[in-house]
Amino acid sequence: MAKRKRGSDCQPVLQGFEEPEEAAKSEELASEQKQVPAAAGELLDDQTVYVIDSFALIYQVFYAMPNFSGPNGQPVGAVHGFIRDMADLLEHRQPNYIFCAFDAPGDTFRHEMYDQYKATRDPMPDDLRSQLPIIQQLLEAMAIPVISMPGFEADDILATVARQVEERGGDCLLVTSDKDCRQLITDQVQMYNIRKDAVFDAGALMESWGVRPEQVVDFQALVGDSVDNIPGVAQIGPKTARELLEKYGTLESVLDHAEEVTAKKRRENLLAGREDAMLSRKLAKLDAHVPVELDWQQAHVGGMDHDQLGKLCDEFGFRRLKERLLEMEQASSPAVWEADYQLVGTRDQLDQLVDSLSSQQRISVDTETTSLDPRQATIIGYSFCWQAGEAYYVPVKAPEGQPQLDPEEVREALRPILEDPGIQKIGQNLKYDIVALRSEGIRLQGVSFDTMVADYLDKPGQRSHSLDDLSRRYLNHVMIPISDLIGSGRKQKRLDEIDVEQVAQYAAEDADVPIRIADQLHEQLQEKGLLDLFQEVEMPLIEILAELQFNGIGLDVEHLGKLSSELEGTIDQLKQQIYEEAGSEFNIDSRIQLGKVLFEDLELPVIKRTKTGPSTDAEVLGELSKRTDSSLPAMVIQYRQQAKLKSTYLDALPKLVHPETGRIHSSFKQDVAATGRLSSTDPNLQNIPVRTEQGRQIRCAFHPRKDWQLLAADYSQIELRVLAHFSADDSLRQAFEEGVDIHSRVASEVYGVALPEVTPDMRRSAKAINFGVIYGQSSFGLAKTLDIDKEDAAAFIESYFSEYPGVERFFEETLDQCCQDGFVSTILGRQRPVLGVRRPEKRDGSRFRNLPERIAINTVIQGSAADLIKQAMIRIYQCMAEQKLQSRMLLQIHDELVFEVPGEECQQMLSLVQEQMIAAGDNLDVPLVVDVKTGDDWGSCMPVVKE
Repeated sequence: MAKRKRGSDCQPVLQGFEEPEEAAKSEELASEQKQVPAAAGELLDDQTVYVIDSFALIYQVFYAMPNFSGPNGQPVGAVHGFIRDMADLLEHRQPNYIFCAFDAPGDTFRHEMYDQYKATRDPMPDDLRSQLPIIQQLLEAMAIPVISMPGFEADDILATVARQVEERGGDCLLVTSDKDCRQLITDQVQMYNIRKDAVFDAGALMESWGVRPEQVVDFQALVGDSVDNIPGVAQIGPKTARELLEKYGTLESVLDHAEEVTAKKRRENLLAGREDAMLSRKLAKLDAHVPVELDWQQAHVGGMDHDQLGKLCDEFGFRRLKERLLEMEQASSPAVWEADYQLVGTRDQLDQLVDSLSSQQRISVDTETTSLDPRQATIIGYSFCWQAGEAYYVPVKAPEGQPQLDPEEVREALRPILEDPGIQKIGQNLKYDIVALRSEGIRLQGVSFDTMVADYLDKPGQRSHSLDDLSRRYLNHVMIPISDLIGSGRKQKRLDEIDVEQVAQYAAEDADVPIRIADQLHEQLQEKGLLDLFQEVEMPLIEILAELQFNGIGLDVEHLGKLSSELEGTIDQLKQQIYEEAGSEFNIDSRIQLGKVLFEDLELPVIKRTKTGPSTDAEVLGELSKRTDSSLPAMVIQYRQQAKLKSTYLDALPKLVHPETGRIHSSFKQDVAATGRLSSTDPNLQNIPVRTEQGRQIRCAFHPRKDWQLLAADYSQIELRVLAHFSADDSLRQAFEEGVDIHSRVASEVYGVALPEVTPDMRRSAKAINFGVIYGQSSFGLAKTLDIDKEDAAAFIESYFSEYPGVERFFEETLDQCCQDGFVSTILGRQRPVLGVRRPEKRDGSRFRNLPERIAINTVIQGSAADLIKQAMIRIYQCMAEQKLQSRMLLQIHDELVFEVPGEECQQMLSLVQEQMIAAGDNLDVPLVVDVKTGDDWGSCMPVVKE
């Protein structure tokens, strides 16, 4: 395994309707275009062909995107989502050829075999059907061919294209999640999940189903497919099918040896189901010889119709998508990349490099290591660059017999450079390097510019801030893929096992690219008025987040083990109760088997459907528990909660303990959330339940070093205080200024009772309203939250806005400004592009908020709260350094900071933390309140009693 620090550690999936990634002027494709085959017989050697299962992708974006309408009122959310996916595919995957396969109208040859084929599928929604012609118009303008054939499905076309590509020596990526296409996998044909940015190959298939690609159709013939209404063999599930095929190899052999199956019911079903199984195999088998003509000239990437694209984007309101699409086509070949990368393999060369570095004002720094986790990584080499196109790699670990220097000698030679605050350091994801270097005993000083953080601040909604992506967008250059060096899968090597000359080229490029793009990023931040935020908040925060990751926090593994054992007993009891209620044992974790029990055996009503059948998600189970007398849905909800708690925390956390420090070292990231909030990974400590006893027990496992205490400081209702500041609502501000409990105050005014008469239920309802208005919750949503009638919920909301008119005024002003600017801003000027906010006349005073409008309002409030706690972290960190305290900052969890403190510093830290957290809100018009607790572990922290 080798460090891949080029990435931004973030692979977001499709979110609500926004176009932030189109807000940037995306650079041209950087793939070298090859000669287009002039005739069907020519080879596609080393060429990559992408084939899109178009309807599958369109359905995904249709249900994921909000109800976005074009200027003329027509629905276009699915259009935008699908075309944006095509742009992402062209820009980030860089295919040589691309086809979009569609299902043709009418029945297929499979319906002739079996008239019930796909009989259970719901018809296409009208709002989606109306968008299909628009999608095809845009694809035509993008020069992406649309192919279909009456009597066949899109999957058959995928199979046909895959066969032709493979025969010509090319590589084919099937852009689909349809399991039918797993039968097409070969060394040259793989599936690509655009949502996860993941390739699904034969290894992934074996891990998922336990079969080889040539066994997929037989596997499906046994298991069946409820989505396509393929019968399969009764009561033969994936596990049994895998075991049978592993033993007998093929469907025919399984059926021929059915008498040998020991389980009576399975044996009987196999014997009786031979005809269904053989029919199912025919239905599942894709036809790779569809008589469709493939236009390779048209499929070759390039040749967009700029005029038509511009007209269509204008017609449907895709302003930023238009800019992106038009600029993507401006260049069809990569920029000329002139570079001189040198390997520093002798002591004399190292001394010369150190002399040169010492005279520089600014250098780019990068480390190559043995692990993705910088806390456990060993450095195998250092890269430096101070002038574009000239970079150096110093190896300290390489294959035997190849140039490499003594790690300790190199470390000490470089220490004066790396620890000199007078030499500015720039790089990509420098937090990683800070932690990795500190693990080697070096404190990196002078960190001045991080290209990943700069790009994130400039384009917070961009899907990727990786160095590879920045290189494509800003330099039109494709960097050396790490997979070219170390491979992938089980055969993947460590970077120190690769020829050092190859590593030198890869590593030096990592230092060169940041030098080339830093000034451009700096200029863009300055133009947008974001430079102060970058220099005064985001850059200083890098060192602090590195400190948090380096410090980690102690974990009581024995305590978690005990909790896990106890919870396992609870889960087993729940299983038995579920089986008793269901009348049979089944796989509770299987959506298909659970659906059968709920909707077929117990005949409970279907609440909603997905593409794959009746939904069994938490919302559905909650509704079923309310609408029916069956206790099964509620028990399944409880089972899922307990099982997730056990797997996510009780069993997973101990495995993440550092073998040497005995602590958990979570990574806090500032380049993920578009609001500006920090996120936590490896592990994610922000999702531990807060209000449950089980969550508290998990927190009890987190502890400080021996004989120290934990100190936890939490902002009280900071988002509501931010709302009071921005809204300038007199009543809301007064409540905070007087120190009145805001939820009780709202309950008093909404219910029309005196403050002392507010009941706990009234306060609970008011709390839901307070936070509901921030997130744009409708009366329907509030009714579900409080389990009350929609009319009562609407009355509560109406009463709230009547009592606090400033809040509604602030919302409208925010949306008006967003319409004008195309973005919203936080209290420190952080910007987030948001499109889809309706003009004032379209909103017409309605309190209904579409998704972009909810995002806009929430970003201002939540993003401002994030700004404040970041400021607080910086102030506290600086004070701790100035006062030379031993105490350490360990965690940032939403609005809470956690420290470990020695006993003699406890009072000093209490005052320091509280004062600085409050001072971070000096520019707020309402006071901030900070609740401080201390204890021997996180879960046992108790409020500090003021003397």
